[in-house]
Amino acid sequence: MSLLSPNPSTLPPGRTTGLVIAWTAGTMWVPQPRKMSLVGIASYLVTPPGESHSIVGGAARFSGPRSPGLRPRPLHHLKQQHHGRTPLPTLVICFSLLQSLLTFLLLHTMATRFFLLACSLVAIASAGNFYRDFDITWGDGRAKILNNGHLLALSLDKASGSGFQSKNEYLFGKIDMQIKLVPGNSAGTVTAYYLSSQGPTHDEIDFEFLGNLSGDPYTLHTNVFTRGKGNREMQFKLWFDPTKDFHTYSILWNPRHIIFMVDGAPIRDFKNLESRGIAFPKNQPTRIYSSLWNAEDWATRGGLIKTDWTKAPFVASYRNFNADACIKASGRPSCTPAKSGWWNQELDSASHARMRWVQKNYMIYNYCNDVKRFPQGLPPECSIV
Repeated sequence: MSLLSPNPSTLPPGRTTGLVIAWTAGTMWVPQPRKMSLVGIASYLVTPPGESHSIVGGAARFSGPRSPGLRPRPLHHLKQQHHGRTPLPTLVICFSLLQSLLTFLLLHTMATRFFLLACSLVAIASAGNFYRDFDITWGDGRAKILNNGHLLALSLDKASGSGFQSKNEYLFGKIDMQIKLVPGNSAGTVTAYYLSSQGPTHDEIDFEFLGNLSGDPYTLHTNVFTRGKGNREMQFKLWFDPTKDFHTYSILWNPRHIIFMVDGAPIRDFKNLESRGIAFPKNQPTRIYSSLWNAEDWATRGGLIKTDWTKAPFVASYRNFNADACIKASGRPSCTPAKSGWWNQELDSASHARMRWVQKNYMIYNYCNDVKRFPQGLPPECSIV
């Protein structure tokens, strides 16, 4: 047989690259390594017994498009005539082809593994349906999904509260929920809405709404846990009545910030300060949880005002859940959504000014100002502007 340079006019229709092996009985096209079967390789290497053959030419190359990083490999041949079998060129051809095949298989394996890892966290943007996105986890019928999955109601009476959790686990994202809180005298009740992982070293991002007497503003309690450590409370009085209508409470969580928002207004920014030795939630996928429960021993004025059970059942309502986030499928690799603006989002100057206005006028507690609570010194993040 003879190894020839490809002639496009003799290739099968649609084939434009590859090698041509010319037999005395005809011509056979051999595809590139990424398309070559084991049968094709065998046909390429075997010469009919006793047949005289000639190998001519200098260096033949696989050309054309291929897997990234797979460069053309020259097949060097002796420019001479031989009669009978010629083991040297065959060995060179065999070695080069096997080298190309092994390179292709290695790249294919690496690409497959990368694909599986990348798919273990999937970026989604989803307008929620409570039937599809959540499970009611406790309450013995006190939690109800209504309006074809577009509304969820939690209730609390003297016997029990109720709660739900998301079906998916999330690692980074922007989570929105519209909530209408318990109206009237809600003293002693807590409506919690938060992200949390599991275990003693869990991460957690909290909204908690502490009920109050009729006419008094709700207290919005926020906290961040990293590796099981919390004690990072900031509290606010809301500047509107959260029981008259639904309002949007959002958590924007990316690798650099955790931003708490109320109706789009930022109220708190917990920054990633790992470079200063401060832990930041970034490795543990979390579920969304919400519950309505009795905390009369501490929720309202430090427990001085108890729950008035004659006002039960207490009801909090939820709608318009939205998650633009990375959901866990399997494993825990990084996730970088290409089209999600929240991934690199941070507060601009106008948003910073708005947050400072909220904190100046409506923040009633900041752990970074509580020197009595931390006699050995404030947490390290408090000294970093």
